[in-house]
Amino acid sequence: MPAMNTESITVLFCCVTLICLPSPFFDVFLLFEQFVGSSLHTHHHLKSTNKPHREEITKRLQDGPSFQDFLDKEVDVGETWSLYQGKLKKQKGDKERLRLPPWLKTEIPIGRNFQKIKESLRGLNLHTVCEEAKCPNIGECWGGGEKKTATATIMLMGDECTRGCRFCSVKTSRKPPPLNNEEPVNTAAAIYAWDLDYVVLTSVDRDDLPDGGADHFARTVEEIKSRNSSILVECLTPDFRGNRDSVQRIALSGLDVFAHNIETVAALQAFVRDPRANYHQSLSVLKASKEFQPDLITKTSVMLGLGESDDQVLQTLKDLREVGVDCLTIGQYMQPTKRRLHVKEYVTPAKFKHWEEVGNELGFLYTASGPLVRSSYKAGEFFLKNHLNKRRESA
Repeated sequence: MPAMNTESITVLFCCVTLICLPSPFFDVFLLFEQFVGSSLHTHHHLKSTNKPHREEITKRLQDGPSFQDFLDKEVDVGETWSLYQGKLKKQKGDKERLRLPPWLKTEIPIGRNFQKIKESLRGLNLHTVCEEAKCPNIGECWGGGEKKTATATIMLMGDECTRGCRFCSVKTSRKPPPLNNEEPVNTAAAIYAWDLDYVVLTSVDRDDLPDGGADHFARTVEEIKSRNSSILVECLTPDFRGNRDSVQRIALSGLDVFAHNIETVAALQAFVRDPRANYHQSLSVLKASKEFQPDLITKTSVMLGLGESDDQVLQTLKDLREVGVDCLTIGQYMQPTKRRLHVKEYVTPAKFKHWEEVGNELGFLYTASGPLVRSSYKAGEFFLKNHLNKRRESA
């Protein structure tokens, strides 16, 4: 067997560790790899490097994860994000994609309820935005998670969108197939069978339809409520090109939460979203829903990491409160495919915590802010479920 240098031994150790580690320890391995990898990067220069430089590298390895970290049962990468040495923000002229930091890595979705919902979807030819948008939280939401509030986000009106937003992986078509008139009934039947507590209905944009699909959307809500009036329904709607009649049809359908995503700050709208969408149009849709149904809880979502400034994010939050938005989710933009917008910055958990505190100070009923938070976010739905149930009891 040929002699092995330091790099070969370390790589062999890492490969064996990767194969042998149970999944709960995988994130610790990634963190360890960051320390070892960055130190090996300078290995070829050690012979010509002065002694203080060697001591600095030795200290970094000593301060990094120990073998005991691989044995500990409780691992929380969220608490160790500040140790990450990788690049988090693109500079002008950078062409390479940023490497995914450890706090954005999630487990492979498994579980009985996850498989049950997936098989049922295929059988009824239904689509979910959870799958189409490659959401990282799909296993937790479909499986029920630690909160035991099983949720799913059903995507109505097919899987082909008439718009081409640059952040989204959903298929685009100028003329999608006609609506399936049986979809509202099939969706309601599936949700009843799944025994969900909270369901989110969303859809592709259908600019080819006179009402943007609002009546189809509303009929689905009505079918769900007719089978189980206690289930909580959130509608994450398109903007219907600002058509107030379409907004009114959904607002009065019996839903519990009206959601529409503003997506990003005003300055980046044209760069991120389809030209038919815009900042003020989205604000007007959210405002109109409450005008038609004052008891509705309204909700929106903002992505970070697209090149926005802190001042722009703060102004967006203020604008949302001004039109009466109740709930806010803030999450990390993650490039779904190579053809979509590159990530300009991986925002740290500390910064997300900051925006959560700002949201609470501004008076949002609920602010969910974190790297893996999405518009249909598990913890947020758990909170809204309890809030809406208490409102019903008091009524």
